[in-house]
Amino acid sequence: MPSRTVIVGSTSGLHARPAALFVAAAGAQPMPVTIRIGDKSPVPARSMLSVLSLGAKFGTEVTLEAEGDGADAALDELAGLLARNLDEDAPAASGG
Repeated sequence: MPSRTVIVGSTSGLHARPAALFVAAAGAQPMPVTIRIGDKSPVPARSMLSVLSLGAKFGTEVTLEAEGDGADAALDELAGLLARNLDEDAPAASGG
């Protein structure tokens, strides 16, 4: 089964906005993706509650796994997303 190990790059970890962005991206993949920390049981990456329950902080190493056609591309996309600081990518508030 293809997998990717990545360090969480968001300063707030996988909480709030970074988790929501990750879960949305995982949900857009054509196959189920799981995420886990260390030897803990994997959880569905499409589930906000499951992802939040991991308690992944900045610098935590997580492993993503998926199987099926396009799994490598899906994992590459999701790993790239997790490695970024999604807190910095927040859109600026527009003044009107």
